[in-house]
Amino acid sequence: MPHLVAAPDKFRGTATAVEVAAAAAGAAREAGWTANEVPMSDGGEGLLDAVGGTRRVTRVTGPLGQPVEAEWRLLDAGEDGVLTAVVEMSTAAGRALVPRPRGEDAVRAGTAGVGELLLAARDAGARRIVVGCGGSATTDGGVGAFEAVGAPAALREVELVVASDVTTPFLLAATVFGPQKGATPAQVEVLTARLHDLAARYRAEAGVDVTTVPGAGAAGGLAGGLVALGARIEPGFGFVAGLVGLAERLRGADLVVTGEGHVDPPSFHGKVPGGVLALARARPGAPLPVVCVAGGADAELLARPPEGMELISLSARFGMARARNETAALVGEVTAEALRRFCP
Repeated sequence: MPHLVAAPDKFRGTATAVEVAAAAAGAAREAGWTANEVPMSDGGEGLLDAVGGTRRVTRVTGPLGQPVEAEWRLLDAGEDGVLTAVVEMSTAAGRALVPRPRGEDAVRAGTAGVGELLLAARDAGARRIVVGCGGSATTDGGVGAFEAVGAPAALREVELVVASDVTTPFLLAATVFGPQKGATPAQVEVLTARLHDLAARYRAEAGVDVTTVPGAGAAGGLAGGLVALGARIEPGFGFVAGLVGLAERLRGADLVVTGEGHVDPPSFHGKVPGGVLALARARPGAPLPVVCVAGGADAELLARPPEGMELISLSARFGMARARNETAALVGEVTAEALRRFCP
């Protein structure tokens, strides 16, 4: 019996990775295939859906000081016996919590709630904490989280991991990400000056030069603040793929379906479609065929997708309105069609 692995990322604003994976897998089962649902993430929003685990909710300080109920996950101890917590920074300091930044919001927004989540996870017994950096409303260089934790010694018994697909340097965090969060050119200058001051502070208080760490600018510099607390930064897709055993799941598959909201060249540099394609190519034996379903895609990629991948754009096929309003159903429809082409 042929077997499908459904390993998509979220389609931002229209469908979660869980919903997309379920739609693709459901189409496979209706066609007589077996299927695994493996919702994925590159470390950004959707990380909690990808890793599963026991749902926890902690009341923390939101990005503008308001209290928010932030979800996180506690995973069963694996083969190494280490209890792992997974935190998605956006639940405590994400852009969705400041949907319409005004005035000084871009400068004021802070990450104290992320630090409070780290302490909650530590107090729950976690000895490894994974922090997904994506969708942030903040450019505070992680100082809110740093101050909420108090000092690196507060997490000395915890392995702290930042999962991110971003390689932006710490001092460029405001320049690269500030405008996306409502910062004016003048505010970007203020934020950048603050990042320089913070880098000096982290050197003095933690003995860490975050300006030399690739990716420390992720989530408005939160990654750098976490590095000052003792974290290491890992590529988000690779970390999640290892956590869910994606490579092993692909070994027995006849087809893998992946995807995300919009596929463009960066999709093949640290993000889910490119990561799935690389694992499919590297599978022992024959390479695994890959179907990538996207809400939309760059025209050049649609015309010439990467070798080993069939790329399907829902908006090109069904129109923008249906692609946005019927995402999961359309994923199921195009998956069913692909199964007929790839059935061994």
